[in-house]
Amino acid sequence: MPYHWHDPGRLELTPHRSLPPQGFAVVIGLFFSLAMVPLFTMLGSPVLWGLLPFAMIALGALWWALRRSYRDGMILERLHLDEDSWTLLRDGPRNQHHEWQCKRYWVRVQMHETSGRVPFYITLSGNGREVEIGAFLSEDERKALFPELLNAASRKTDSPN
Repeated sequence: MPYHWHDPGRLELTPHRSLPPQGFAVVIGLFFSLAMVPLFTMLGSPVLWGLLPFAMIALGALWWALRRSYRDGMILERLHLDEDSWTLLRDGPRNQHHEWQCKRYWVRVQMHETSGRVPFYITLSGNGREVEIGAFLSEDERKALFPELLNAASRKTDSPN
């Protein structure tokens, strides 16, 4: 699951990775092998030197696109639920860092089924701002996360008095 409660007061969310690093190596190796098959028939022919640059450009483009996808998917959202406040920290690609904090009493968890950037868009609002949480999750994952956030928002802290 791309989100995980580490304890009742800490939630971490990360995008799902469908291609692990080992898969990256396999894809590049397989593409290189398959691109070289027709070039082997051209060995000793001047046509080889006409086709080889295009094969290498295609391999380089695939490498660059997969690496770019990995960099853009380096997102980590952390939600800390303290006794008196909620803090959402979002670290994104290219050293982006965003922080939102609100008193626990004023936090409002909302799901926008059709009006958000994605279906079943979840937002936290309070302290004069509305922030998204888990927009990179799948629709089913956002549907499962929403009641958990509502439950966390409705939990009352036990006072020692």
